[in-house]
Amino acid sequence: MTASDWGALMAAVQLGDTGKYHRLLVEVRMWLRRYYSRRLPPAMVEDAVQDTLLAIHEKRHTFDPSRPFEPWLAAVARYKWIDRLRALKSAPTEAITENVAVVDHGDVVASVWSLERLLQELKPAQSDVIRLVKLQGFSIEEAAAHTGQSVSLVKVNIHRGLGRLASIVRRRSDAE
Repeated sequence: MTASDWGALMAAVQLGDTGKYHRLLVEVRMWLRRYYSRRLPPAMVEDAVQDTLLAIHEKRHTFDPSRPFEPWLAAVARYKWIDRLRALKSAPTEAITENVAVVDHGDVVASVWSLERLLQELKPAQSDVIRLVKLQGFSIEEAAAHTGQSVSLVKVNIHRGLGRLASIVRRRSDAE
């Protein structure tokens, strides 16, 4: 489903079609997660998504079916994003003392770098879905929608990709 189909779904929602309402919310939720993940700290993304879905529910009567849905959705998401930024401004903060322990992230950086090099050895379709599902927490269905692969192909690519990664790691450990 493309974003251009969302307007038709919202028009059906306004006429009381609950099945299409659920479908619209699932689609819009994925878009909102991507939208907010680029704009907010990770801990705030899901709350912003839920606030926006609630706002869409409360303001669905304001959508004009003769106009595109995406700008309407983007406006609602933008207003909720601004609300989140305002909340950050008014959130209490603590003064940082000079005795703050700093964690060494060297091991994490090395691990991420190693993982990226391993993923580059896979087919792009495999590495893409492994990143989405296993590293970023997308569902199989969300990864399928994001990559254009079918749900079953996403599962196959994950299975084969992880198997290939395991064999690469075994081969390298045997060589050492």
